[in-house]
Amino acid sequence: MEHIVIIGNGISGITAARHIRKLSNNRITVISAETKHFFSRTALMYVYMGHLKFEHTKPYEDWFWAKNRIDLKFGFVDRVDGNSKILSLSDGQTLTFDKLIIATGSKSNKFGWPGQDLKGVQGLYHKQDLDNLEVYAPNNKICKRAVIVGGGLIGIELAEMLNSRGIPVTFLVRENSFWNMVLPEGESAMINRHIKNHHIDLRLSVNLKEILSDENGKARAVVVEETGEEIPCDFVGLTAGVSPNIDFLKSSDIETNRGVLVNRFLETNINDIYSIGDCAEQRESIGQRRPIEAVWYTGRMMGETVAQTICGNKTAYKPGHWFNSAKFLDIEYQTYGWVFSKTRENEAHFHWRHEDDTKCITICFDTQSGKFLGINTFGIRMRHDVFDKWLTESRDVDFVINNLAKANFDPELYKRFESQIKKSFYSQLQNAS
Repeated sequence: MEHIVIIGNGISGITAARHIRKLSNNRITVISAETKHFFSRTALMYVYMGHLKFEHTKPYEDWFWAKNRIDLKFGFVDRVDGNSKILSLSDGQTLTFDKLIIATGSKSNKFGWPGQDLKGVQGLYHKQDLDNLEVYAPNNKICKRAVIVGGGLIGIELAEMLNSRGIPVTFLVRENSFWNMVLPEGESAMINRHIKNHHIDLRLSVNLKEILSDENGKARAVVVEETGEEIPCDFVGLTAGVSPNIDFLKSSDIETNRGVLVNRFLETNINDIYSIGDCAEQRESIGQRRPIEAVWYTGRMMGETVAQTICGNKTAYKPGHWFNSAKFLDIEYQTYGWVFSKTRENEAHFHWRHEDDTKCITICFDTQSGKFLGINTFGIRMRHDVFDKWLTESRDVDFVINNLAKANFDPELYKRFESQIKKSFYSQLQNAS
C-alpha cells in the first residue's frame, strides 16, 4: 500500500483523491491551507449575493472523508524534497510520500502596483477573499465605491457581486473593448453596452497607476495612469488574470516555467511526482489549447486521468474539444471549438445579433472547405454533446446552420431564433460573394 499525498483540495486534487480511492486501497492524504473541506470555488459569488450559504458549496458532507479513508490535513507546504520524498510544512512538521500530486491551483495576478498589498485590495479566488469582501465591502455604507482592475470573467463576476449589494463600481480595463483578446468585435461591443446598462462605470483603454492609502493602511483611492485622475474608493478588486500558485516549489528540483511542467501523463521531471489543474503547464500544447488552463472541467479531467496512472493504468490526458461557459451579468455565454477574437488564415466569422442586444452568436468556419470550427453563443443555451459530436464529425457550416434547432437547450417556452439566424447567414454569404 502506497501513501499518496495531494497538495491542494480544489476540484483537481479532490477528483484525483476520489478516483484513487475507487481504484485502490492506497493511503491518501490531502493537504490544504485554504479550507479544511473541499468546496465549489465557482459558487463563492453566490454566497456573497445571498443565494447560498457557504456550507451549501460543499459537495460532500464532512463525514464523507473519514468514511472514504481520505485524510485531510490543514497546513501549508513550504518545501518539497522530491528525491527524499519529504514535504516540509510551515509549522515545522514533515510528511513522507510514495507519490505526490501537486494541485495548488492559482493566485490572483499582481503587477507591482504601488499599494497593491493595502487592506481592502484583493482578488477573487480563495475562500479568504470571500471573507475579506464581507469586511471591506459588506454594503454601500461601508463601501461607498469599489474599483475593479482588469476585465475578463473574474472581473465581471466581482462586478455583479458588488452590484447586487448596491455598491457603485468603476471598471478599469486596459483593452479598448471588454475581453477583446478573447471575444470577436461584435460580442465584445455587446458586452460593453451590457455592462454600462447595469450602471457600472466602465473605463476602457486605461491602466492603474497606483492605489492610495489612508492613515490606517487601507485603500482610499486609485490613480489612473493615463489621466492622473484620482478615483475615491473603499475597495479595490484585482482581477487582471491569475497565475499558477507554485512559489513554494522555488527551492525544489521540480522543473517549472509559469506552471509546473508536465508531459501528457501529467508527470513532472521527478519520478512519482505529478501536477494537475491550474498550476500544471503542458510542455507541449495539446492542439490549440493553451499550455495552462485555469478551467474547472479540465482540472476535473486531469484528476481522473492522473488517478488512473497512479493506480497502474497509465493514461494520457486527452481533454477533447475545447468548450467553456460563463455569465456576463445576466447573459449566459458558451463556446465550443475555436472562435478566436480575430479570424486567422482561411477563416471567416458569421455574426448574428438579436435586436434586444442581449443575444448573439458567432460561428467560425473554414472559407475553403466550409468546415465548422467553432461557435460562441450569448443568451441562447446550446447542448454541449451536440456540438462536441459535430466537431468530431467535422461537419460543415451549412449543416450546423440548418440543424441549430437540434442543439438548442433553452426551455420549452423560450423564443427560438434559428430561422432568423439562418436567413441572416445566407444573406451575409450572398452579399460577400
